[in-house]
Amino acid sequence: MIKVLLVEDDEDFAFLMKKLLSRQPDIQIVGYCGDEDTVMEMVRREIPDVVLMDLNLGNSSADGIRLSRQIRIETDAKVLILTALNTPDIIMRAAREAFASGYIFKNQLSFLVENIRAISKEYTAQEYLIASSALSILSDAEMAVFQIMMGKENDFHSSAKTLSNQKGRIIKKLGLKNQKELVHVFKMFFIGDQKG
Repeated sequence: MIKVLLVEDDEDFAFLMKKLLSRQPDIQIVGYCGDEDTVMEMVRREIPDVVLMDLNLGNSSADGIRLSRQIRIETDAKVLILTALNTPDIIMRAAREAFASGYIFKNQLSFLVENIRAISKEYTAQEYLIASSALSILSDAEMAVFQIMMGKENDFHSSAKTLSNQKGRIIKKLGLKNQKELVHVFKMFFIGDQKG
């Protein structure tokens, strides 16, 4: 059973999603939040597999991004961003900043169920593109150090001090607090690439 938490401030749209999802035998709606105040409490209590997050929660996309990012850093839940915006570059930037697992346009509700199923079971192409986009701010040398931080062997040679400095720079660039958060957020990035 895929446990889904719905975070959506448009009650009519939330009703449509609940109606659609409640018909699915493998999906259970474990909660619904219409505002940002109770989201993290509900995520911690219900432990969803997937959080459907309205990008423009409240009056700003910053709330949806901030909450999505917090969910991805602090929990194992995947986040699927819901948006009425139809501007791919803005959506990709938001998904990248939120470390989202994917996004879906609200006018494509017919794809919602298959997207939930896909991101709950595997690392999707969309998730890989979002993670790659987030990591594109790293230089080649930083990317080599990132791989070391993720436990992947490579031919990078540097002093311990330089390596430590680069690790700190990478964590700062990605807006994270420490290596533990980095590994947690990007743990799926090397799935299928463990040998090479």
